[in-house]
Amino acid sequence: MPFQLDQARIEAALRSVARTDADVAEALEIHGVPDERRSGPPGFGHLLKVIAGQQLSVKAAATIHGRLLDRIGDPPSPEALLEQDDASLRSIGLSRQKIGYARGLADAIRDGRFDPESLDERSDAEVIEALTALKGFGVWSAQMVLLFSLGRPDVWPIDDLGVRAGLQRLKGLSYRPDRTEADRIGTRWAPHRSAMALLMWHLHGQPPD
Repeated sequence: MPFQLDQARIEAALRSVARTDADVAEALEIHGVPDERRSGPPGFGHLLKVIAGQQLSVKAAATIHGRLLDRIGDPPSPEALLEQDDASLRSIGLSRQKIGYARGLADAIRDGRFDPESLDERSDAEVIEALTALKGFGVWSAQMVLLFSLGRPDVWPIDDLGVRAGLQRLKGLSYRPDRTEADRIGTRWAPHRSAMALLMWHLHGQPPD
């Protein structure tokens, strides 16, 4: 499937939502359209980056990922990762848990149990099912692959606190909505929820009004 979250499609999707949602129209007027975000195809290198960045700030994740590539090569291969011992991987900042996840991913690809190249041809639900079958990949991680690697147009990551914080700002709420409320609000924006997720992150990153 072609990548469907390029800049032109993001803007078209948000303008479409804005025609029936005054809050979105106002947000676009004040803060503009968020930029396209694309991380490349969902191969071993990208999935390894997802693991390395879990539960870290953007800056810390980038630092550790850079060290990892320096150690095993760029682009990385499952074989190069598996050649490293745990002490070597821990020395660059990977936790014991993430090392286990990375080894599991590398083993699954090397042994043919998981083919990241096939994700592009699968439905959103099938991509989530395939990725969450791997240890260390939850629904949120799979949704990040759908958004930034595959560019799917209707992904709504309600487990992401930044998305819910942006939603709070968009709707002028005095509280951060929980998963249930975020899901309910987002339903009306289908089939453009990926663009709306980008807008939520964009709003969350803006200075206070």
